[in-house]
Parts: sequence; structure tokens; C-alpha cells
Amino acid sequence: MFWALAKASPVPVPQAAGQVQTMASHQLRVAPPEALLRPLSVPSRLLLGPGPSNLAPRVQAAGRLQMIGHMHKEIFQVMDEIKKGIQYVFQTRNPLTLAVSGSGHCALETALLNLLEPGDSFLVGVNGVWGLRAADIGERIGACVHPMIKEPGGYYTLQEVEEGLAQHKPVLLFLTHGESSTGVLQPLDGYGELCHRYRCLLLVDAVASLGGVPIYMDQQGIDVLYSGSQKVLNSPPGTSLLSFSNRAKLKVHTRRTKPFSFFMDLTLLANLWGCDDKPRTYHHTTPVIGLYSLRESLALMAEQGLESSWQRHREAMEYLHGRLQALGLQLFVRDPATRLPTVTTVAVPAGYNWRDIVDYVMDYFSIEITGGLGPSVGKVLRIGLMGCNASQENVDRLAEALKEALRHCHRNKL
Repeated sequence: MFWALAKASPVPVPQAAGQVQTMASHQLRVAPPEALLRPLSVPSRLLLGPGPSNLAPRVQAAGRLQMIGHMHKEIFQVMDEIKKGIQYVFQTRNPLTLAVSGSGHCALETALLNLLEPGDSFLVGVNGVWGLRAADIGERIGACVHPMIKEPGGYYTLQEVEEGLAQHKPVLLFLTHGESSTGVLQPLDGYGELCHRYRCLLLVDAVASLGGVPIYMDQQGIDVLYSGSQKVLNSPPGTSLLSFSNRAKLKVHTRRTKPFSFFMDLTLLANLWGCDDKPRTYHHTTPVIGLYSLRESLALMAEQGLESSWQRHREAMEYLHGRLQALGLQLFVRDPATRLPTVTTVAVPAGYNWRDIVDYVMDYFSIEITGGLGPSVGKVLRIGLMGCNASQENVDRLAEALKEALRHCHRNKL
């Protein structure tokens, strides 16, 4: 057959000098962008916002390693090491532990799309933007969403949660451990046990808190926990950490309907990540370079030790709070016990436009801080101390920048 195809091929026609033969059937009408013909230029900045954070040097080096195939045995080894690292930072022995190819938001959607079905009762703690997102996704799935709404800066007591559980009889409760839009740290001790008494699963967002605040998935009775790579782990955005308890896994395996997303179908992801004791099969092309980086981030955390990391973030936060208060700034979260060490919120000082302060610190000092998000827009400045960025040196740099910003920024005449 190959000989027949060769005989049927047309004889090449000689080309005139300088003429190039192409397969194009039309003329190109869009020229190569001039910007892409110049070298890439990226500024050097200190990222002290709510994330992403600066990359640790070792993580940066991992991102320069050569690509291998996403189904090679060597990448499976990397994935297995990532699973062990997630189990360590989550403090869990759950076999169904993996990384999702996407940011922390993707892990949230993966959790909800697998746990909820149309008509399920879903109780959501809405004390910031992430509760709002969870409620929105629940509505899109068709669940009966029951939001427990708090003003920015608030958190949920066991009594408030129990009242919601008794009234709505949900299959799932969502709480944000570290609410990065408001700077609130949600207590978790006793909430898993309470949920289980009401036959409810507990889903916790730890994107902004993991590695900077103590969390114990198994001991605290958390059924589903997720986090992101780009905060305390100092890894590039694009991978997220996810773990399901046996209770949560049973809920997934006894669904009446398939999850709405093939990409986020947990049973397929579990196979790809070697969580089901079956031969791995192709599901999607994982971000291989991102997995190298995530593996090194988790290795750095294992070498440092969780308790050392928690203490370092606590000390950096306390030092930051002292420097801010010396400038006359007011912390937004009133209760010291519920202030999130990784993301500090500062009340926008009277007479100032928060954008002017943020822009001044960026333009003159190349330091990123941000304003509020969702319900906290216009109310706060947000300052992140995450991973390798959580140091007294960085706090001192920021304090000097803020001092100058408060001196030079034009006051809002309104």
C-alpha cells in the first residue's frame, strides 16, 4: 500500500530561486506580534499580598528542569512523593489524597462537584469571598444552599454551626479556615465531631492557612480539605492539594448521578494518582513542571517541619502587628485569637484612598500589598507573610514603605 501511495504522489515541480513552497492555501493577514519578537522582561517585586508569594529559590530551580512524559514511571514517582507530602502537611493518612491540575479554586470546585448532587442540602459559612464562591458553585450544581452570613471579620461558633445543622440537615458544611479576604482564622476543633453527629460532612478551605497555621485533618474530623500551591508553599500557581476521608469517599462512590465535570471526576483523578490500587490510565495531561515545583515545596516544608513553620509565621505576624500599630494603623480583625497569621487585614485609615496607598508602595518600593476582596473591598488593606516571605526583614521593608505612603499620599477630600 505504501508503494501505491508513493506511485500516486505528484512529481515535485522545480521552484524558482528564492521561492518557498508552503502548505498554506491562504495568505496570512495577521503578522507576528512585535511584542513577541522582543525578550520577555519581568520586574523584580516583593509579593506581600494575599498570594501568590515569591518562589523559594529551590522551587524556582525545579521549574527549570527538563520535561518528561506525563505517563512516565518517573513522574508517577514524583506524584507518589507529592501525595506523601500532602498527607504530612494535612496531617492525614487518607489514601484518597492527590493534587489537582488547577489553582485552589479548582480544588474547591472538584470537592463540591463530587460531594454534592441536585437537591442536596448544603450549609455554607459565608464570612468572606470564599464562602460566597462556595455558595455560588453549590447553586450551579443544583444543591439547596443555606448560607450562614457573617459580616467581614466574623467567624462561626460551635453553637451557631449546630443551629444551622439542626435546622437545615445538610449533607455538607463548608468553612474557610483562613479567610484571606478578611484576615480571619476560623477555629476548627470540635466542628468535625459536631458535623458527624448530624450525619454531615465537613469541607474546609485551607488555601491561605496551610503551613502557616496548625491544622490536623484526621484529628479534627475534617472530611475534605484543600489548599493551593502559591501561598505558604511558595510554589507557582496552578496546582492544588486535596484529600478525602473515608466518609467523604463513600459519599462520592454512592452518588446517584455522575459528576457534571469529566475533568474533575474524583474517581478518574484517583486512578491517575494511584489512589485506587488499579493500573493508572490516562485522564489528562498533568502540569509536569508544576509537579516538580510542588514536590520541592513540600520537601522544603518537610525539612523545616510544620511546627517550626507555624511558629515562624506566628512570630512574623506579631512583629508586623507591632510595626503597623506604631504607624497608627488599626488591625481590622478585633479578636487576636482569630487573626490569620498569613494574611493581616488593616482598616483603611480615615481620609485615605486605599488605592493610593497600594499604588505608592508598588511604584516607589516594588512591594505588593492589596486592597480588600468581595465583602471587604474598600474596607481593608491586605498584607501577606507567607513561607519564605515571612521574615522580620520583609516586615521592616514594608513598614518603611507604608510610612512614606502615609506621608505622601493625597488624602481623600470626600
